[in-house]
Amino acid sequence: MTTTLFSLAFGVGTQNRQSNWLEVYYAQPLLQPAADLVAKAAEKLGYSGGNQAIGFTTQQAGDLAEALKGIDAAQAALLTRLAESHQPLVATFLAEDLPLSSTPEAYLKLHLLSHRLVKPHGLNLTGIFPLLPNVAWTSQGAIDLSELPERQLEARLRSELLEVFSVDKFPKMTDYVVPSGVRIADTARVRLGAYIGEGTTVMHEGFVNFNAGTEGPGMIEGRVSAGVFVGKGSDLGGGCSTMGTLSGGGNLVISVGEGCLIGANAGVGIPLGDRNTVESGLYITAGTKVALLDGQNQLVKVIKARELAGQPDLLFRRNSQTGSVECKTHKSAIELNKALHAHN
Repeated sequence: MTTTLFSLAFGVGTQNRQSNWLEVYYAQPLLQPAADLVAKAAEKLGYSGGNQAIGFTTQQAGDLAEALKGIDAAQAALLTRLAESHQPLVATFLAEDLPLSSTPEAYLKLHLLSHRLVKPHGLNLTGIFPLLPNVAWTSQGAIDLSELPERQLEARLRSELLEVFSVDKFPKMTDYVVPSGVRIADTARVRLGAYIGEGTTVMHEGFVNFNAGTEGPGMIEGRVSAGVFVGKGSDLGGGCSTMGTLSGGGNLVISVGEGCLIGANAGVGIPLGDRNTVESGLYITAGTKVALLDGQNQLVKVIKARELAGQPDLLFRRNSQTGSVECKTHKSAIELNKALHAHN
C-alpha cells in the first residue's frame, strides 16, 4: 500500500437513523499529508488503499492521537478532542483526486476549497450532487427531512423551538470554516466549498457558490456562481450576475481578472481579462454581438463576445441611442483586432 495520498482528514459528523451520513465537519483537512502520518493512520484504522471513508471509534481516536504525537502534533491534538465525541467519527482517505463516491468524500473536497488548500476548478467534483443529501439545517444541526416533523414535535413538547434555517444540499461555509482576513455581511449567502481569498468583503446582497470564489482582495456585492473565480482587486457591483457556462459554447471556467469592475445588475458569461469594466445593467453572453470601436468611437468590426474572452483593458457598454453593445479598449481597436486574428 502506498503512503502517498492526495488528501486525508479526520472528521465528526451527523448521520440519520439509518446511519447514512448527512454532513461531516473536518477541522484540519490535509492536502498531500506526510507519509509517516498516513502510514500510522492506515495501521490504526485499517486503511488498505484507494479512496475510502472509514468510520472509527473514540477509542481508536485516542490510540491514533498517541501514535501521532511524535509525527504531527496538530493532528494528534485534534484526535484527542475527537476521542471525546458523542457524534460519529470518520477518517477520509483520498489516494487520488477521482470522481466522488461517498458523502464524507464530498464534504472533504468542499472543505479543501473553503480552507483555501485548493482553488476553484482544482478538484474533481464529478458526482457531488447525488452524494449530498437534501438536509434541514436547523438550530440543532443537520436533520434528515424524513425525521424533521418528529424532531420539531419533540422540541415543542420540551417548550423549545427547533428553528429551520434552510433546506438545501449545501450548508453555509461559516458553520465549518471562517477564513482569515475576510468580511461576510450575511453568512447564509456563502456556501461551503466557496473559496474566499484574504481581503475579500462579501456585502449583504453578495452570494458565493461552491467551487467558486475570489482571490482577494476585492468586494463582492453581486452573485459569484459556480465556475467563477474573481481576481485581485475586482468589484462585482450590487445585483450583478456571473455565469459558469457559455451559452451554446460548452462548459468553460469563467474567470474574472484583476482590477475588474462589473456594475450593478450587470453580468458576464465569458472570462474577463485584467482591468475590464462592464457597465451597469449590461449582460454579456458568449454569443453577444459586440461593436469594436476605435479611439474616435468609429466602428472597426462587429464580433461575438467570446472573441474578446480574456483580453485586458476593455470597456463594455451599451449605446444609449441604438442599444448595441460596444467595446472600447486602452489599446487601439486596430491593434486589438490584429491580436485577435493572431490568437485565432
